[in-house]
Amino acid sequence: MTSSVASSSLSPTGRTLSWCAGLGAAAFLGYCFYFDRSRRAAPDFKKKLREKRRHAAKRAAAHRGPALPDFSDHEAVQRFFLQEVQLGEELLAQGDIENGVEHLSLAVAVCGQPHSLLGVLQQTLPPQIYQHLLQNLDLAQQRVRSHVSRNVAGLIRPGTEGPPASAGAAPGSGPAGLALGLNEEDVE
Repeated sequence: MTSSVASSSLSPTGRTLSWCAGLGAAAFLGYCFYFDRSRRAAPDFKKKLREKRRHAAKRAAAHRGPALPDFSDHEAVQRFFLQEVQLGEELLAQGDIENGVEHLSLAVAVCGQPHSLLGVLQQTLPPQIYQHLLQNLDLAQQRVRSHVSRNVAGLIRPGTEGPPASAGAAPGSGPAGLALGLNEEDVE
């Protein structure tokens, strides 16, 4: 009989706790719905959401594609250049124009003499693929610029005062010359 008395005396406490937990959960869910509704009703909600998605898309686009070399190692840049040209040509031959153009544009972006390479590519590629290459070249140059500014020690970001350019070396002659307008001495 003591067990039935003990269970009946705990029952109101158990019910009270259940009611409190249920009311707390309902209040929390109500607050979540209220907060979500007020957030979506904010006048700049859609603008912020579009901006956030655009920023995420830019980050994803910047991180796709092959890994860029260490620009302080001239041999690594040469290997990367040759690899990108070869891979771009192979992909174009297989009919994968988008990826082939991406690899060729990266090769042009790291090339020491991009105008010569562009001249050769203009002669060898069909006009529509060459135009696509020129359109993708800006994105490739941005990618190279951001990689170099993050990974090359002592490089000063654009818009700030930097060391004077070395006399005698032509701007754009370094491994990332087209993308940055740097001399080989500035990159190494």
